[in-house]
Amino acid sequence: CFTDIISILASRGANSSIPTICSVKSSNLTGGSCPVKDVTTFEKTVNTSKLLEACSTVDPLKECCRPICQPAIMEAALQISATQSTLSDNKNIVGAPNRMDALNDCKGVVYSWLSRKLPLDAANTAFRILSACKVNKVCPLEFKQPSEVIKACRNVAAPSPSCCSSLNSYIAGIQKQMLITNKQAIICATVFGSMLQKGGVMTNIYELCDVDLKDFSLQAYGQQGCLLRSLPADVVLDNSTGFSFTCDLSDNIAAPWPSSSSISSLSLCAPEMSLPALPTSETLGNPGCRRGDLEFLVPIFSFFVFSTLMY
Repeated sequence: CFTDIISILASRGANSSIPTICSVKSSNLTGGSCPVKDVTTFEKTVNTSKLLEACSTVDPLKECCRPICQPAIMEAALQISATQSTLSDNKNIVGAPNRMDALNDCKGVVYSWLSRKLPLDAANTAFRILSACKVNKVCPLEFKQPSEVIKACRNVAAPSPSCCSSLNSYIAGIQKQMLITNKQAIICATVFGSMLQKGGVMTNIYELCDVDLKDFSLQAYGQQGCLLRSLPADVVLDNSTGFSFTCDLSDNIAAPWPSSSSISSLSLCAPEMSLPALPTSETLGNPGCRRGDLEFLVPIFSFFVFSTLMY
């Protein structure tokens, strides 16, 4: 990769001795300031079997809320960043990389090692899921103080042209910022709604003014909002149409109005739930009562089955 970059630069008129002029080595592009850059040292330092077990199959539903692979990557990065070579190589060097830079570079080394060991599809899927977890944590949009919207909508209880006009004007400014994912849009709608509630707007003006989630993203094809899917997707290059990507436009989902103005951020993770223990033979009680419960449940179950078949 390093040679290819130098060749491309040289073909466009750059000096072919760039590595000498800029003191750049190929290792700077891979390991950076991480003290461990070779496979042998990495595998001696890190519990590789534990790392592979955690990241071979990444669950897209669980990883972002109850991560397994991400802590394993961080643990491996901490292990290789804390090796003795960091102290010996950087001792008394002016401008030596700080520990956070080294840790970030070491995470890149861990990703590089995983990409060598995992099958192509598994690595591709895992890295996209991990990227989605990071991207979908927060709303990336910047919200200016919506004083005009608050003034026009504070005492509104029914659809109001002035309120909706002010809200639409404000959202039109948001739509010029960037493309966001569907999950980011949920968080952005909640954050903006809480700002309005803190200003005294207690009515769900999203519902009154027909505000959808896609209204918070960059607009495509005129008035059509484009929400990216939560998982990273490929960008396709076509010689005639240029770059293209897929929007999540399957439906028009209403923007969620926050239940409380105290909500400054929204978690898309469901809380942990503990199910009650199954009854044992000692806790089943009177067999006659149990039979009665069963006879009561059978008609209900039959009703649901019948309803399902009918509809």
